[in-house]
Order: sequence, then structure tokens, then C-alpha cells
Amino acid sequence: MSALPRRGTASLAVSLLCGLAATPAAAAPAPAHTTPTRAASTSPAYAIPAAAASAIPVPATAVTPALAAPARPASAAAAHDAPGPALPPPPLPDDRTGDHLTLVVHGAGPGRDGVRQLFCHPDSGDHPDPAAACRVLDENTRWGQDTFAPVPPDGICTMIDGGPATAHVTGHWAGRPVDADFSRRNGCEIARWDRLVPFLPSAGAWKSP
Repeated sequence: MSALPRRGTASLAVSLLCGLAATPAAAAPAPAHTTPTRAASTSPAYAIPAAAASAIPVPATAVTPALAAPARPASAAAAHDAPGPALPPPPLPDDRTGDHLTLVVHGAGPGRDGVRQLFCHPDSGDHPDPAAACRVLDENTRWGQDTFAPVPPDGICTMIDGGPATAHVTGHWAGRPVDADFSRRNGCEIARWDRLVPFLPSAGAWKSP
């Protein structure tokens, strides 16, 4: 067998050396039974600092409408705050207490002059007829009016002399203090007196209690 040319031999040797240099890296097998691991992400892109979170603006539309009180118109608020009209006083109660009157009569004659005490609701006292006296006072009591009001100074009265009898009434009636004088010197005073009989003595004599 004849020998190969020198140039052919050199080319073959270079080709073998290049193949051997590339084979280990490409053919190296992977290690058996190895479990690949992945490092936990520590990227700061997913963490929001506390200061930055508190500074994040919240849209106004995020507020629940049910929690916000509706604004009242100015006219409605003024009408609500304005004081209403004064209410009329309540009617007289049937069980009113504290009605106590002292009656002092002069110049009416024997059996009629003297000092009398009258209590009403319930009726008691040394008045000759407490029940009738309290009843006539109740009949002449009106809210907003003084039961023992004097004769108006501009009243037109007949000049009739009804006698020298006088009466002075003090105490409390229907929640009001009472301090009133009565006489029979003219027609108006006589009518005012007679309206409260038998609380005030009539022309006849009072019976002794």
C-alpha cells in the first residue's frame, strides 16, 4: 500500500482535532435526578411603601352615596328653624288642685260678714256651701280671661246703689294668683258681684255652716 500524500494527511488531522474539541460540550449529559430551583423574586416592583400607599388619592366617586346626607335647600332649613305660632292653652283639667281662696266680706249684714276659706278640687273649707261656690267659679273660668277681673274703667254703668257690702278675695285660682275687690256701688259692680253668687253672699243671709 502506498503512503498518503503529506498534504492530505495534514488536512485529516486538523478535521479530527476540530471534531474532538466540539464533542464534549455538545454531548455532555445532564446530571441525573437534579431538581431545578427558582429563586424567590425579590424585585421591589411588587412592593408599595406605606407612605406612598397613604398618599394615593381616592376618587370622589368612590364614596358611597348612602353615607352622604342630602343637602337641604336654604329655604327649607329656614322654614324648619323658624318658631311656630303659639299654641292655645290646654282645657281646664277636671282634677285641678291648688285652688284655694280666702274671702273677706264687710258691710253685708249679720250672717254674711266674716272671713271664709274655700278649697276646690276637691271641695272643702268653712264656706257655707263649698260645692256650689266651686261650681260657680268653674262656670265663670275661661282660659285667657281673669275670673276676678275688675269692671273696665270705660264701662257705662247705671247709677244704682246696691248697698255698702264689700268683699276682698285673695289666694290662687286656675294656676293664677288672685287679689280682687268687689262692691255693689253701681249697676256694673252689682252684676259682677251677682255673677259669683253663692261664692259671694247674696242679698239673703248666709246660713251658718
